[in-house]
Amino acid sequence: MNRDIERLNPDARINLAAQDAGSKTGPENQRVSDADTVSVPAPGMHSGSQPSDSHSYSLLSRRIGSSVFFLLHGLCFASWASRIPTIQEQLRLNEAALGTILFALPVGFFISLPFSGWLISRLHSKKVVILSSACYGLALIGIGLASTSVQIAIALLFFGFFANMLNISMNTQAVAIEEAYGKRLLASFHGLWSLAGFAGAAIGAWMISQGIGPLFHFIWIAAVFIPGLVFATRFLTDRDRTTDEKHALLALPDKSLMGLGLIAFCSMMVEGAMFDWSGVYMSRVVHAVKDQAALGYSAFMIAMTAMRFLADTIAGRFGLKRTLQLSGTLAATGLLVAVLFPQYIPTVIAFALVGMGVAAVVPMVYSAAGQSTTMAPGIAITAVSSLGFMGFLVGPPSIGFIAAAATLRGSFIALVFMAVAVIVLATVQKINDRR
Repeated sequence: MNRDIERLNPDARINLAAQDAGSKTGPENQRVSDADTVSVPAPGMHSGSQPSDSHSYSLLSRRIGSSVFFLLHGLCFASWASRIPTIQEQLRLNEAALGTILFALPVGFFISLPFSGWLISRLHSKKVVILSSACYGLALIGIGLASTSVQIAIALLFFGFFANMLNISMNTQAVAIEEAYGKRLLASFHGLWSLAGFAGAAIGAWMISQGIGPLFHFIWIAAVFIPGLVFATRFLTDRDRTTDEKHALLALPDKSLMGLGLIAFCSMMVEGAMFDWSGVYMSRVVHAVKDQAALGYSAFMIAMTAMRFLADTIAGRFGLKRTLQLSGTLAATGLLVAVLFPQYIPTVIAFALVGMGVAAVVPMVYSAAGQSTTMAPGIAITAVSSLGFMGFLVGPPSIGFIAAAATLRGSFIALVFMAVAVIVLATVQKINDRR
């Protein structure tokens, strides 16, 4: 997947007031404070030249700017996910039909891959963030306007397309900030996405309890989206790191990164299935009342949020390998509990364990890929994320097809095997952990 997640432009300089002109600039000496500033040169400047027209903001401002887009992305996606049971009921869809329609979302993700990388390489990530976020909000309203299965599928295709384009471009911005700070921050950015996802799920549950339809719900979310976009745009990094190397539109992992990609694949298959099927599981298997069906998804998102804010600290203390092993164990345990004890309280707790389990996997795998000695960090992360989002692609529809052939409860057993695979792969994989 050509996500083109790249480092900060070499022309961008971190201005440290306390740093002498001759001090070292290696990664071990680049841990900086929020008050430090990043000067981003105007387009056309060359490395080593002094920018004549630049915008200087503190690192905290840059971090806030990128954080807003993670929040907006999570809010928008969770708003859609919280209304899946409502849309299924309105269109009278069985599990197989719903699974087929949901397949349009990851297809849109996949189609966006070469276009996203191509646009970022030519327009730079800031412009792509602005473009894709605006279209992402409009696509959400399109889902609300759809009244047939075909219309929903088409709307989801565009929704997935712009969701992934925004995901790629905002992660490009986040990696630039992480590089400037000189320490792991990616999990905290993903934590903000999860925090917004929890808020979106809570809003969705309230909207359902008040009998508000998906269209007015999504219009309300879009009304929040627009001012957030306008506010945060000014703080985004203007330029991305560029090289003279030419790469294929779809970057595939080499042998050393394949293991990391497979870990991401398994985890994101579980994560994608939870996004789309947790509410349906609560409705059809647990038989939760209508206004409580979204609470399983809320528990999943709360736990994911908390763990992502802790993940950088945990990995720093115990290492990436043990963090990934713990993650797989938590996810497998939660899924087993949900299958074996499909009652309301046990299932809510189980979904919380699954959220804790999948929370740290993708940020940690991206961090490990960024330390690759065989590929540039941006290309390595792109390669690993390609396999990861293939898992996100096949997870939700696979659950639908298995549920149609057997039962929805039985289909979650397949997710247990995916979580166990994370444990096994993390154990046998040699993980580069130099931070």
